[in-house]
Amino acid sequence: MADADFIQLVDRFYPALYRFALSLARSEADACDLTQQTFYVWATKGHALREAEKAKSWLFTTLYREFLKGRRRGERMTALDTVNEAEVEQVTLAPETVSSMDAEVVMAALQEVDEAFRAPLTLFYIEELSYQEIADVLEIPIGTVMSRLSRGKAQLRARLTAAKENAAGGGSVVKFPSSKGKAGHG
Repeated sequence: MADADFIQLVDRFYPALYRFALSLARSEADACDLTQQTFYVWATKGHALREAEKAKSWLFTTLYREFLKGRRRGERMTALDTVNEAEVEQVTLAPETVSSMDAEVVMAALQEVDEAFRAPLTLFYIEELSYQEIADVLEIPIGTVMSRLSRGKAQLRARLTAAKENAAGGGSVVKFPSSKGKAGHG
């Protein structure tokens, strides 16, 4: 692969890969390392990819594998069996509640979702991958993707509800005035 092609690949996929890495690692430094490691692996092995249109899927899969390698080296993974069923109880939020929440609050709540559910949620909602693409990236069956998305959404709803109640109940969260009418704020 020519240098110009590699630079174009990095320019095209770095932001999306970094977002995914950040959602997994929950640390900017670790997300940078994961993203850079992914492109290093591409530089050393990417030439073996036969179909150029599969580069995105290959990169996301590689990033996820690199993340898992790092986790196996010393960090504890949350077992799916230990998820408290009460945590995934259906909680409903009115659409106007969700739309009034700040993106930062939503992203903070997403970081609190169990890792097994956070990865599919990030790939589906932020990176807009299909169920099949998510299954390929995470190397799990489509049924598992759908199950994890469902359980992940339930956890996210619960976290957002708690954040909203904390803000409304005079907790430690500071309420800011609405940003309606400001350019670039939805």
